[in-house]
Formats: sequence, structure tokens, C-alpha cells
Amino acid sequence: MSPFRDFSEYGPRRRVEGGVEARSRRGAFGTTWWGRALIDAVENLADAGRLSRGRTYARAGQVIAFRVGTGAVTAEVQGSQPQPFESTFFLRALDEDAVAELIAQVRATPGMLAEIVSGSLPATLGPLLLPTSAGELDFDCTCPDSGWPCKHVAAVAYLTAEHLDKYPLDILAIRGVELDNLISGVENEKSIVDDDDLYGDRTVLPALPIVPQRPAIEDLDPALLRKAMRQLAADERAVGAGIRELEGLYGRLRRS
Repeated sequence: MSPFRDFSEYGPRRRVEGGVEARSRRGAFGTTWWGRALIDAVENLADAGRLSRGRTYARAGQVIAFRVGTGAVTAEVQGSQPQPFESTFFLRALDEDAVAELIAQVRATPGMLAEIVSGSLPATLGPLLLPTSAGELDFDCTCPDSGWPCKHVAAVAYLTAEHLDKYPLDILAIRGVELDNLISGVENEKSIVDDDDLYGDRTVLPALPIVPQRPAIEDLDPALLRKAMRQLAADERAVGAGIRELEGLYGRLRRS
């Protein structure tokens, strides 16, 4: 049993300037099938009360920055302390058998691979990519609350759902599946050598995929970027202003 800790000594949360504020202002999170499905899965497995406080943190913009990676979404979340907490929302990477099952289903469904390459992810893959047991997800945070989850990382889970609303393919990355590997796995198994056309002169090539564009700023690690900005800025407000200026600059470069 963990020792008793009086959380009243930590005081109210500190306000954040320029945090990643949730688009959802009330009600349920997730405007697409994948966003809603992830939240449904998490809410079925984790503590409901702590998740409720996480929704409040997400809507208040307490998450300063977060990054999607293999097997996890990492973030900085501002609580009551001067420095933000490091919070991580884990989804266990799929093992080889699960990846093979995913490849087999994509291969067996006509047109599914083209749909995935174009940036869309069919809901029929949900049972293979979403967590169905507590062993498939976990939460970690540098805050003193040992709950499962604490409100800080719960906020990250809700923002992850909103991220999937916009970038559903990132559920593949979180579950440890690289898109290129999925594509090659499907195509390698279905390729058959035609003895009458060894050099592929009569092969009809598929249309080039439409790759969804993402702002260059999103390819930067937001936590590392903020740490670098803190070396030059006096406070978090100045850091937030600097990040917004960079976002505006990248936006203008993208439009030019």
C-alpha cells in the first residue's frame, strides 16, 4: 500500500498560456469513429472518476505539448508545480502474430490498402488496433498521484483521441506498426510472378497514393522544442509566444 499523501499541499493547477486546448468543450470526446472508439476503450478499462478530471485538464489547455511515438504518446502537462509533469499514455505495441493478422485482413479486403495509403483507416480494423484489456494500455506520470490514470495523463488520452480524429493512421504508429512495413507486408504476399510476363511489361501499376500533408512543426518533438525555448525565454508565457510564432512561420512557408 502506498503511503498517505496530502494532495492539498500542492494547491490549484497553474494556468497555461498557449496549451494544447481540446476542441471538445462539452459532452463526449471524439468526432470520428476512431477518436470515439479509442475513448470508449479507455473509459471501459480505466478509473472513471480520474478520467473525468482528465477531461477538465484537457479542456483547460493544461497539456503544454504532446508527441505521438511508437507504443506511446508523451506529453508535458502543467499541474500545480512550477515545472510541468512528464506524462505518458501507453498502448502496447502489437506482437508479430497481431501484425500478421492485420496484414492478412488488409490483404483479404479489396481496396483496403489503397484506402489506408490515401490517409483513411477502415473501422473494420478497430478490433485489431484498439485495446481490449487493461494489459494493453498503461499510464505513467512524474506527478505524485499514483492513480490509474492520474488526471494529467488522462488529459493526454483525451487529446490523443482528438488527434486521431484528424490523423487516424497514427493509431498504427502508436501500436508499433509502421505504414511502410504494412504496405510492403501486404504487397509482398500478394505478388505472383507471371511466367509469360517476367519483366512486368503488361503489369498495370496502381495510381500513386495521395499522401496527406502535415505541418512541418508537427514533426518536431514539442517537449524538446519547449525545453530549448526555455533556455532563451523568461517564463512559460514567453515560451508559448515563441512556439506560436514558429507555427505561424511554418504555416506561411507551407502556403508559399
